[in-house]
Amino acid sequence: MTPANLYTALVACAVAFVLTAAIGPAVIRYLRKMKFGQKILEIGPKWHMNKQNIPTMGGFMFIIGIAVAVAAGNSFAGHICVSSLAVLGLAVAYGAVGMVDDYAKIRKKENAGLTPKQKLVLQILVAGAFILVLFLGSDSAPRLWIPFTDITFVWPWPLYIIFAAFVIVGADNAVNLTDGIDGLAAGVTLPVAVFFVFVGIARGDAGVVIFAAALAGGLAAFLIYNFNPAKVFMGDTGSLFLGGAVAGLAFACDMPLILLLVGLIYIIETLSVILQVTYFKATHGKRLFKMAPIHHHFEMCGWGEKKIVLTFSGITIVLCLLAYFVALAPVLS
Repeated sequence: MTPANLYTALVACAVAFVLTAAIGPAVIRYLRKMKFGQKILEIGPKWHMNKQNIPTMGGFMFIIGIAVAVAAGNSFAGHICVSSLAVLGLAVAYGAVGMVDDYAKIRKKENAGLTPKQKLVLQILVAGAFILVLFLGSDSAPRLWIPFTDITFVWPWPLYIIFAAFVIVGADNAVNLTDGIDGLAAGVTLPVAVFFVFVGIARGDAGVVIFAAALAGGLAAFLIYNFNPAKVFMGDTGSLFLGGAVAGLAFACDMPLILLLVGLIYIIETLSVILQVTYFKATHGKRLFKMAPIHHHFEMCGWGEKKIVLTFSGITIVLCLLAYFVALAPVLS
């Protein structure tokens, strides 16, 4: 752990936190003025109806904070860290897709924006652009590390491109599904960001350190406004940005498979939807869960939003510690 990278992490985290927290009230006022309110599905939990018209697209506040923090971190480091800009570009591009989706929902005055096909096409195009950056910036064949081992193997680029696109788009949609109750997506992603800060420090990758620290600072500040009871929602603008950020960090560290561990909550949320739909169709109307994604199932079982967020975030913290001290041990030693 070099002091330089640790100081850089602190600078990026502090800038993102202070700026996001500072502009939060102004962003919320602007969203209210523009009447960018959340529309609640009638099929959802009935108690969610009191969230109707709470400002959405609040992800802008941490996107701005993170972007400025990345610039500050690069300035503090004394050179341009390409990996920080590449991950930021991926995240911002996905945030832009989310913004289009959010705006379409607001314009239609319902909780349905882009069609699934439209969103998927845009996500694939963004993933393709990021993979192209990886390809152009590499002078060798890509390597894939297997968690809990010191094994890596080389992939041919065509196969790796397909794999990378699948993982990036999948991660982006998984984080999006996790954003369903106050503070959940931000609360689960915060420890993942901290995990990548320490991975970046261990690898000596200043770019990863800068972006991951900025992400952690921005999310910590956003939770001031988004923790239950939420004053603002991040919207798809924020959740798709976070999905791109998490996937981008994993690929920047050459360890996409680590998402199976640190991103287990995202995966469970996604699987709960897939299983629910599959079971519903197979049984002609029966449900496996009371409601999917699974955080809504726990709500309908009587869990409060704070309990769900703290439990899911706590599980992610444990998984991140396991990933760092056990899965990464063969690589870092």
